[in-house]
Amino acid sequence: MTGNTQVRCPARTPRAISYHRVVNLAPLVPLIAGLPLLAVGFLGLTERLPRNRFGGVRTPATLRDDDTFRLANKVAGLPTMVAGLVGLIGGVVGLLLSTTAGAMTVAIIATIGLLVITVAAGALGHRAAAAMPEPAPELPAGCAGCQCGGCGVLGKAKTA
Repeated sequence: MTGNTQVRCPARTPRAISYHRVVNLAPLVPLIAGLPLLAVGFLGLTERLPRNRFGGVRTPATLRDDDTFRLANKVAGLPTMVAGLVGLIGGVVGLLLSTTAGAMTVAIIATIGLLVITVAAGALGHRAAAAMPEPAPELPAGCAGCQCGGCGVLGKAKTA
C-alpha cells in the first residue's frame, strides 16, 4: 500500500465513553425512600402533619378525627424518622463503596431495615389511635338537647 491510507484494526478502536468506576444505582432505592420518611416522621413528631391522602399512619382508627390522627403520627414520628435515617445512611454508604457486592448488600440491608422500622412505626401509631376514646357524637346544628324533638328522646316519652 502506498500513500497515506491507514488501516484500522476494529479491536483497537477507542471507546466513545469510558468510565473508570462503575456506579451501582441500587443504593439509590433506600436513599430515595428514606428522604420522604424523614420528612413525614419529623412533621408527625412535631404535630404539623395534616391529614392527607399520602403521608402518615392511615388506618380506620387514626382517620377517626384530627386529634387521633395527630396523636398516632406523633407516636409513630420518631421511629419513622429513624427509618428514614437508616435509608439515608445506607444509601450514602452504598454509593461510597467501591465493590458492587458491597453496595448491593448495604442497599438490601438498608431497604429491609427501613421497611421493618416503618411497619413497626405504623403499628405503634395504630395502637395509640385505637387506645384513644371515641369522640362524642356531634349534636345537629341548633340542637340544645331535646328541645327540637329530633333526637328521639321526646318521641319515646310520648309513647310511654
